[in-house]
This record gives sequence, structure tokens and C-alpha cells, in this order.
Amino acid sequence: MTSTLPAADPVALLSDLIRCASVTPTEAGVLDVIERALTPLGFTITRLRFEGEGGTYPVDNLFATRGASGPTTGPHLLFNGHTDVVPPGDVALWRHEPFGAEIEDGVLYGRGAVDMKSGIAAFIAAISSLPATGRISIAITNDEEAESVNGTARLMQWAAEQGHKFDFAIVGEPSSTTTVGDSIKIGRRGSLNGRITIAGVQGHVAYPHKALNPIPVAATLISALSGTLDDGSEHFPASNLEFTTVDVGNPVTNVIPAIVTLALNVRYNDKWTPETLEEAIREGIESQDDENTRIDFEVQGTPSRSFLSPLSGGVELLAQVIEARTGKRPELSTGGGTSDARFIAAYCPVVECGLPGPTMHKTDECVPLADVRELTALYAAFIAAYLK
Repeated sequence: MTSTLPAADPVALLSDLIRCASVTPTEAGVLDVIERALTPLGFTITRLRFEGEGGTYPVDNLFATRGASGPTTGPHLLFNGHTDVVPPGDVALWRHEPFGAEIEDGVLYGRGAVDMKSGIAAFIAAISSLPATGRISIAITNDEEAESVNGTARLMQWAAEQGHKFDFAIVGEPSSTTTVGDSIKIGRRGSLNGRITIAGVQGHVAYPHKALNPIPVAATLISALSGTLDDGSEHFPASNLEFTTVDVGNPVTNVIPAIVTLALNVRYNDKWTPETLEEAIREGIESQDDENTRIDFEVQGTPSRSFLSPLSGGVELLAQVIEARTGKRPELSTGGGTSDARFIAAYCPVVECGLPGPTMHKTDECVPLADVRELTALYAAFIAAYLK
């Protein structure tokens, strides 16, 4: 596949990216498109495949960098994005080919049009419209929509091991609400998954005195632990615990089950860490009557930590650039789910700045061409101001 127009045209580059059916973790040539766009701009490209750990799948990643490094060379700007997309689902429900990059009435259709190949195309096009000055790096993964194990987390670790130090980062995720730049995300809540197992004694429903039903205990725990955990903080809403599954594995009606398994997720603000949250959940469980059952709790996977970037520096400059272009200062948001910004926050301040995303993950995902060009202009204005 070859690019049909120069990288300075964000629509042409976005179309080429969409035509690559890069459903996680299949790369489908999408990183080749990016490499071909960046190489003429003077970037040094490194392709990295991180192999699966603990049974996870291998993932292809790309790191590109341009400009000298050192204490006298000015700030180092990082852009991060993902080329992988969610599956299109039932293709028959699409009016446009999911990977056809069709344009109709000034709108570009295709999976990844908003989430988030548009951000990548806009940033590369913005760079190509500016003089080749300053220190810029680009970290692209093909594993954000699924496990996120062998993608940005390992890419940032690798970059740090190579001696790269970043001063500010932009993640090109859809962050706007209605118009380009009306909202940027300056932080994210953390996310913790957990599993509670309540073990009783299996028995016949006609002889409950010979069994120990764990379901009533499970119901009490669900009622006691569900809901908000605090009153929120200055920049975050209240932390919230939700149970997502209740499983007894019992297909019949005349058996009291031996075990109930509860899955839960907590989206939490900056009042908590994974450690303090785990401790609070354990204390909540221990405060309830176990009725002689055995209750076990364990955290599932690696929790993502809450983070908030400093509101000065790059965040303030980006807000000023947006206000100068749009006439309105952007909302500084911490809403939504998680993103790869959580992996970057440990290395430098980070903000999410991208398009409105009303069609992301939907049938006939699409983006107005005017929005792609406006995001490109916004990125270009910020890059020029930040590296000046």
C-alpha cells in the first residue's frame, strides 16, 4: 500500500490508515503507512514487537523521534496514539465498507475514523506543515482496545531505558464533546477489577439445614459495597464500585450452590491508590457477617492508577492555543474511562486532545473532514508554540 497524497494532507493519510484492517492485535500494514509518512520528515523509526507475557498476544509498535536531545535543545514533545481498532461487527449493518474509507457529503467513513486514526493523521500532517525544528517523538501502539499489555506501557518503558525523557505528551484520543477543542482531558480516574468468592456447602434445597447457602451472604455484600465511596475531589467525581457479574454455576433448581463468585470494578479518583482501595474493600467485607461461609477477595490484573496532570505548563499553553483558535477556553475534564495516557503519566505530564467521538465503536463510524483539518491546525499551532 502506498500513500496517495503527501503526509501534509490529513484526510489522505487518514484514508490510508483506515484501509488497513488493524483490528487488535492485527497490524495489517498500518504501521508501514505511518513509517512511510514520517521517514521523509526526518524521523528515525524503530519498530518494536513485544511478545506476550503470561499468555498475552504479541503486539507491533512504532517509535519515531526527530531532533537533538540535551539540556540546551528545548522541550521534548511526545505524541501517543493507537492504530488498532475494535471489530466492525456485523458488516451487513454498515452502509459504508468498514475499511473502505469512503467519503460522502464531506464525511469520511470507516472503523477508526474517530477512534483514533484521525488523531494520528492530524498530528503527522501538522508536523509536516511546520519547519523541522525542535524535539518531537511519536509512540504508536496496536494494542489499546484490548489487553493493553504489550503496547504503550512497554513502549514507554523501552523509551525510558533508551534514555528518552519527555517534557509533555499529547494523546490523540477523542476528547472533545461537540466541537474540536471544546474539551481536553487532563487526568483520568483509576480502574480496579476484583473478584469475591463466597464458599458455602452444597446441598439439596429440600434439606437446607444440611447445606450452607452462600447466596444470601453474596446479596448482603453486594448491597453493602455497591455505590459511591467518597464525595469526589476538586477535579474528579465520586469514586464508584459496581458489581458486574454474579455467578453460581448452577443450571438446576433443586441444588443449593456451593460457591458464588462476584466480579466488581471500581472507578476511583485521586483520593485513592490501588493499595488503599484494596484495603478498604477487604475491611468492608470483614465488617459483614459471613454466616460461617468462607470469603476470599483478590484483585484481578493490574489496576490503572488515577492521575492528574499539572494545570500549568503544557496544559495551560494548550488551553491558550485552543482559546485563541476557537474563542472559547476548553473544559478541563477527567471524565470517561481509561486510556493509554495512564501509562504515560508516570513519565511526564500528559493531556488527551482529539476529536468529538459520537460515532466511535459504532456502525458507520465517521468523521467530518472539516473536523480532521481543524484538529490538524490546532495541533500545528500548539506544536509551534510549545517548541518555540
